[in-house]
Amino acid sequence: MHIRRCAVVFIEPRERLDFDLGRLVTGGTGVEMVREWIALAAHLDDEIALDTAEVTALGALSLEEWIDFDDACRTLPREVLERLLDKGLLLGDGDENAGTGERDEQVRTSHWRGLAATVHRHTRWSGVDTLEAERRFGEETDRPFLERLGEPETPVRERVESNQRIALGKPTDSALEALIRQRVTCRNWDVSRPLSAEDFASTLYRTFAARAVSDEPGITVMKRAVPSAGGLHPTEAYLLVQNVEGVTPGLYHYHPIDHALEPLGDIAAEDSQALALRIVAGQRHFMKAHVIIILASRFRRTFWKYRNHAKAYRAIILDAGHLSQALYLAAAERGLAAFITAAVNERDIEEIFGLDPMLEGVLAVSGFGWRGELVDEVEFDPLGSVWPRSD
Repeated sequence: MHIRRCAVVFIEPRERLDFDLGRLVTGGTGVEMVREWIALAAHLDDEIALDTAEVTALGALSLEEWIDFDDACRTLPREVLERLLDKGLLLGDGDENAGTGERDEQVRTSHWRGLAATVHRHTRWSGVDTLEAERRFGEETDRPFLERLGEPETPVRERVESNQRIALGKPTDSALEALIRQRVTCRNWDVSRPLSAEDFASTLYRTFAARAVSDEPGITVMKRAVPSAGGLHPTEAYLLVQNVEGVTPGLYHYHPIDHALEPLGDIAAEDSQALALRIVAGQRHFMKAHVIIILASRFRRTFWKYRNHAKAYRAIILDAGHLSQALYLAAAERGLAAFITAAVNERDIEEIFGLDPMLEGVLAVSGFGWRGELVDEVEFDPLGSVWPRSD
């Protein structure tokens, strides 16, 4: 067998407190500081604890050159190399390593920047319930919120005294300004009122559809409602449709050139909200939206041009902001409401829609539909654009 190191791995020194009963029995506090090395690899979901010998061995092996395992054992301890193979940080060319090797090969051939690939892989959630986490946090202490967290940063950084600022004229009211004022994140949904097929199609078109397609030398580019690095538009929409007239509840992919839905599987109406709740990590105020949209980026589309580029991943993330604002305005234009959240269970979403995280990764989740008539969940509407102010 031949071996080599995985393509991308970062090793982080950490410290944590641990309890040792033996120290307590002998008169100590029982608390000890444990120092350890943690490996974060771009092809593995889990963090991996290493000892010093394993760290040394990883640093001694090439990420490109294959070496005979027995030859490597002449300079490095065999048991250390075997542990690294078991942990997936060393790759072998045998069948028993095929799955790990395939994931590593995806990272190598997709032109990821190493640090970006690691950040993307290791900031994904699975099975997280954010509201339950908030509840536990509140039960851990009875101290007031500000006392627990400290004073927040000021809303604006002020670089000069107020009398040194140059006042600017405000624009007159316009249709765009009125639309912007209507942009209020929704937490209350009217599940008794289905979304019409026209409202559904219009909102998707305004947000995601290609207005023009151009075949440039070697690549097809699209003109859409929002900008995207290189005009490549890698970020696409996967839908969980829950309450739309004429559309069976289920999973879909939106085709931006054909302005059409690609069915991926039906979901029983009584099961859709539970699935939505899993997607939005327990945020119950979003689970009843008529349409849930997963913003997922095809990384190779952008990395084809911007290879191993320090800014490429950041440029892709911008897509989520552009598209979510377009969705808010498109929904507001038709009297609908929308939301966007990054607190999502990416790994669960990948399983639901059949996505590979390093090829087609989840950036955020948005959604839209009819706003409810009652305020069961507080919404931030200081202008009173949606909920008239009592004062």
